[in-house]
Parts: sequence; structure tokens; C-alpha cells
Amino acid sequence: LERLKAGEACKVTVTSRPTADSDIRIEVLIPRGGAWNGKYVQVGNGGLAGSIPSGQIRARAETGYASAGTDDGHVGNGRTAVWALGHPEKIVDFGWRSLKETTDVSKALIAAQKGGGPATSYFFGCSDGGREALMEAQRFPADFDGIVAGAPANYMSRLFGIGTANQQALAKPGGYLGMPQLELLQKSALAQCGGEAFIRDPGACRFDPAKLQCKAGQSDGCLTPAQVNSARTIYEGRRDPRTGKIRFPGFSPGAEAMGGSWQAWTTGPSADRIFMAASHQFSSNALKYFAYGDPSFDFLKMDLGAQFDRAQAKMSPLIDSASPDLTAFKARGGKLLHYHGWNDPQPSPKNSVAYWDQLQKTNGGSTDNFYRLFMVPGMGHCQGGQGTDQFDKINTIRAWVEEGKAPATILASRVVEGKTAWTRPLCPHPLVAKYKGAGDTNDAANFMCAKA
Repeated sequence: LERLKAGEACKVTVTSRPTADSDIRIEVLIPRGGAWNGKYVQVGNGGLAGSIPSGQIRARAETGYASAGTDDGHVGNGRTAVWALGHPEKIVDFGWRSLKETTDVSKALIAAQKGGGPATSYFFGCSDGGREALMEAQRFPADFDGIVAGAPANYMSRLFGIGTANQQALAKPGGYLGMPQLELLQKSALAQCGGEAFIRDPGACRFDPAKLQCKAGQSDGCLTPAQVNSARTIYEGRRDPRTGKIRFPGFSPGAEAMGGSWQAWTTGPSADRIFMAASHQFSSNALKYFAYGDPSFDFLKMDLGAQFDRAQAKMSPLIDSASPDLTAFKARGGKLLHYHGWNDPQPSPKNSVAYWDQLQKTNGGSTDNFYRLFMVPGMGHCQGGQGTDQFDKINTIRAWVEEGKAPATILASRVVEGKTAWTRPLCPHPLVAKYKGAGDTNDAANFMCAKA
């Protein structure tokens, strides 16, 4: 038994071995007696997984849900994929099988203890957990009534391509972007695109770092040609060297120098420690162990045309959740809430917009009755940043599923030192929150959702 704020929960740990090479660890918390609300929520993992998200599981159980999560079938620090070397079934477990094992085991345990399964079931995840959330809707449409997908790395194999392109650009002579260059980029982007602390409509911002290139005799407060190329690569995305076309979109301007942003994910703390950047580690590990099974593979020398295409073709069927076909999920009445911060340094927020576009084309131009995307100005990766990053995802999806209240807007807050500084409405994409022009600019009532 485990003590909760309001009662106790039965904690069950399970090891599932659907194949001889599988070792999927699962943790389930089932509130006892009246502490249970009759519902189930499964939480997603992060990075390349490798540990059970016990804190998230407990947080959901504290609010009355039977809750569960998994390590995705391996032990690791979330950035290494060495566990995949010589273990192809573990890649499958990470990609999707551990999710299904967790769902089936958890619901069976709930039924055994409670004499019946949960009345409604939900999945909540951000980052890799967002990838997993979309995987649930695509592969297992009957398992969850409501799904929340935050900042999903659902085009995961393609994100390794963006990471590789960025690292190759930064590794070129003179191409590294240190903090002075990141501060210059951020200040210039905010000034051009009408932002103070953050850009309110990043989709309309057309910031070109070439305007910051050093002129003859200039060395301070500007970028070298190699640095301009690095910045442009990060903003634009992976370019196919065969055609010159952008194969996958890059990142939004306006938060380059913020804590937890480009330094943490792309540039690292310094040129000699760039290997500490999250996307450097993700891309290098994935290509070594998912794609090639070769610990000596150097992704900095990789051809981003045909060679990367072959690597992606191998990884994508196992780890990507990119299918826009949600026909079965929609048919059973499932609801999908998708959100992404515009200043996310990984995965790209444009990644979510691209998925929204695909869903509109697949579903005849409108998905409002079962799927909505909310883009969050100023928010970083899953949370943080200078915008509104606090909003109630679980109760929003619950109200949609159980009460039929589709979210026309979501009220979000900016919290500073534990206190709400201001609130704004989040608008379903492609709408944006526009100031009405009267009253307090920090008051949500003075904003409306309108076309960009």
C-alpha cells in the first residue's frame, strides 16, 4: 500500500516479457475505496525513456485516477540508446509495444481489484510521451476515450535528421553559436516580430538572420557567414542536399538565449561541450543504435540525402506515430487534445502544425468534433518560457469526453514565483489570441480568438 493525500493506493509493479528479448517494467497505482474516481489514466515517458515516470503516476493517483506508466522496456538515462545494440525487440518495445502491454496489464489489475474496468480511460504525455499519445490513437484506437498529446515527437526519425543537420552546421569552422550570438538573435527576432518577452504570433514572423551578418571591418554585435548559416539551418530545418528543398521544418525565433532553450537542446554550453546538448545526444545515439547498430558511426559525417533517407526508412515504422488516419479513433468517439509551445527548442512546434495539416487533408477539412490543436505562444518544451504555460489539460479532455464540452478556448496562466501573473486564452489552431483594444492587457477577457 502507498499513502496518498486522500487515502491509500495499491501499488503493483509488473515485469512483462512479450518476447524473449523483452523486459518491460510497469508500475500501477490503484486508489482504494472512495479515493478512486472510477477512471484510469496512463502517463507517457520522456526522451528515449529508460525509467518509470513514478512521479507522474503518483500525481495522477493523488487526484483519484488509477494510473500507470512504463520504462518502455529498457533501463537508461533518457538520452542513450546503447540498450538497443543487438536487441531489435527492445526497439519495438520502446516504439509501441510497451504502451499496449501497460494498458492491458493495468486494466486487468483494475478489473481484478474493483470487480470491473474503469468507466473512462485517458492517456497523457508530452515530448516522447506526446509521440506515445498519438501512437495510442493511431495503433490502439479502442484503448482510450481521451488522449492528451503535448509537444509530440511523433515524427521522431525525422527529428533525428534535423538534429544532425543542426550539429553539422554548428561544427563547421566558425559556425558555433555561443551565448553572445544567441542573445543577438533573440533580441533581433523579438524586435522585428513585435515581441517584448515573447512573440505573440510566431507563425507570422519571417526573421532572417542574414541581416545580422558582419559587414567589412565589423566583429562585434554581428554574425559571421558561418554563424548565419547555422542560425538559418536551425530556423529552416533539414534541407535535402540533392534538391535544396526543406524536408522537415525547423524552429521558431524569439527564445534562443533563454534558459532551457537552444543551449540545452542544440548548442550545448560551449563549443567544446556541444556533445552535452540533448539533440546532439538523441541524434547520435539513434543513428548509431537504431539505424546502423554501429557504436562508431559518426553522424557529423552523414549525408543528409540518400543516406539519411535509408536510416529513416528503417527507424520510422518502429518509432514514428505520424499516420494521419485516425478513422477508427474518431468512429468510437475518442477525443484528442494536442498542444505545443511555439518556443519549444525540440521537437519543432512546426512539427505539430504539419500534423494538423495532414489531419485536415485526411478528414475532409475539419477535425473539430474529435481533435483540436492549441499552439501556445511563448511556451518552451512542455512547460516554461515567457508565455502562459499552466493550463488544465486533464480536466479539459475529461469535460470533452464525459460532458461533450469541446474546448473553444483554454484559459492559461503565466505563473511567477508560485503566483499567477496574468492569464490569456489559448485558441484552437489556426486561430490566435488578439487583443480587443480596451482594458487591462493582462486580463484574458480582453482577448479574443481570431484568424492570424
